[in-house]
Amino acid sequence: MRFRPNMNGIRSLMRTPEAGREVERIAARIASSAEGSTGGEFRTDSALGARRWRAAVMGDYKRHRAAERTRTALLRGMDGAGGS
Repeated sequence: MRFRPNMNGIRSLMRTPEAGREVERIAARIASSAEGSTGGEFRTDSALGARRWRAAVMGDYKRHRAAERTRTALLRGMDGAGGS
């Protein structure tokens, strides 16, 4: 027997308000963890796209004066937000 995912059902699930809240919660955890590792200010934004909820965590480039340091902080933030 071959597993065939119900893609219409999955897409429908990924567009629910509950999924949106979870995406926003995870983005907020990443931003908080990144702030803690650098002392910088990070912001989040989320929106319902054509297929699913999406979120972004944006760094304070002015304060850090270097995109690479912001990128490093975001990656650390993603690692720190990995726990439940």
